[in-house]
Amino acid sequence: MTVSVLQLQEWLNAKEDEHLELKEAKNSFHFEKLLKYCAALANEGGGFIVLGVSDRRPRKVVGSQAFSDLERTKAGLIERLRLRLEVDEISHPDGRVVVVSVPSRPIGVPISVEGAYWMRAGEDLVPMTPDMLRGIFDESGPDFSAEVCPKATLADLDPAAIDILRTRWIEHSGNQALANRTTHQLLEDAELVTQAGVTYAALIMVGTHKALGQFLAQAEVVFEYRSTEAPGPANQRIEYRQGFLLFYDKLWETVDLRNDKQHYQDRFVMHEVPTFREGSTREAILNAVSHRDYRHPGSIFIRQYARRIEIVSPGGFPSGINPENILDKQAPRNRRIAESLLRCGLVERSGQGANRMLVECVQDSKPLPDYSRSDKHEVFLRLQGEMQNPAFVKFLANLPPDQSKAFSSHHFLVLDHVRRGQPIPRWCRDELDSLRSLDIVRLQGRGRGTHYVLNESLYDGATQEGGTSRKPVLDRETNKALLLKHIEDNRMAGSKMEELRQVLPAHSRSQIQVLLRELRDDDRIHVHGTTRAALWYPGPETEDCNHE
Repeated sequence: MTVSVLQLQEWLNAKEDEHLELKEAKNSFHFEKLLKYCAALANEGGGFIVLGVSDRRPRKVVGSQAFSDLERTKAGLIERLRLRLEVDEISHPDGRVVVVSVPSRPIGVPISVEGAYWMRAGEDLVPMTPDMLRGIFDESGPDFSAEVCPKATLADLDPAAIDILRTRWIEHSGNQALANRTTHQLLEDAELVTQAGVTYAALIMVGTHKALGQFLAQAEVVFEYRSTEAPGPANQRIEYRQGFLLFYDKLWETVDLRNDKQHYQDRFVMHEVPTFREGSTREAILNAVSHRDYRHPGSIFIRQYARRIEIVSPGGFPSGINPENILDKQAPRNRRIAESLLRCGLVERSGQGANRMLVECVQDSKPLPDYSRSDKHEVFLRLQGEMQNPAFVKFLANLPPDQSKAFSSHHFLVLDHVRRGQPIPRWCRDELDSLRSLDIVRLQGRGRGTHYVLNESLYDGATQEGGTSRKPVLDRETNKALLLKHIEDNRMAGSKMEELRQVLPAHSRSQIQVLLRELRDDDRIHVHGTTRAALWYPGPETEDCNHE
């Protein structure tokens, strides 16, 4: 928004309330303090923070030197709060005024800073009360995980899992007093046990194998490793039906056993990129456990292949969430579970996992997280592990740290769309403008041929002979190797052209067809069918080939 001098005058005459905060901030204002005020305003319905005006009536403009780089401030606020706020500057005759416009929090999701949910209390900020938090969490409907399991008792909870809960909670909060709590008191403090009994969240987080089998058998995570696309039994299958805290680390350790490294060279240094990043993989698992529908009888399935992971969780997306808005909206289906994960330091806030997965995929030049196979009955997430463009990875690594650290997930989304030659989403226009102002993204061409490109001079910080900038493209043989790898990994089902276009998204259909013909001419692949029904298979075509 653009704030007018007239609007400023109305604020000077108004009374401060939970929607308006006025501060002098003549010389500076601490960023962490600004974060807390923004969180407090968001938690109470949104509002404005105005810096550069006197606190007491009659108020007047005194000017502020705080936050000279507004774009950086805005990016930092968005990154920490996950809110689409605005930061503006008013050039008043009596001095500079900074205005932060804060939207309301999402339905059912309070905003936290430094582990607390803040609100206004007169001139001060204080943590929200448990009753207020419970009211917010109840906004988006009943929470199954908070319901009491009628026949469950404390004997149905695993002491080892409770010890993990206690240890993680102490490490995350710094509250050493938790070490002296009795088991019952600790579980009550965590709201996993109430006066009415043991909640389903308690069973899911710290329950025994026997109790889950008896009361909530669908609270199960099934891991499979498959070395090929062939149907039939998996190479490895593990069924986890016990408190989630008991096997959360074991799941990642199992994935990491077959986590090969990909490499790229930056001048004289060889860098490693893991096929599966720990952060993204853990976030995907946490999202599945936290947001699945536990009324649905199905289990969560985690299927690992050589270069991708698929996670399927029952129940579809929570109400109001879809693949298009998942970066900006949060609606936790199981709030009591989400709160437990927050206490353990496993998540910072509900919904952040999708942002982290996207950022890490872009940083590694991998395909974005794919939810396209999801429907109202299940969420199907595919994380591809194939690094597509080492030059782009170097490009991001060579950006000034003070710039890239301030990027939000939408900045990375813009960079990914630009490097693929795709249209920029309309909701990312502010991030596009800031990247252009930093000369990271440029406008190229004329008329209908106008499009955005990355600043090629930033690749390797060098240019080729004759002054031509290095372009972020893979060499021809690398492109062919990527296509061949995908076709070999899908040798049983065959590979469609649309799948191969995902492998090389910066290439047109005709460019990929040329590469495929070269591979076919070398007897490295063959094709069955024509046009859109064509399927590509590894190896030369023989008379007895049968892919039925």
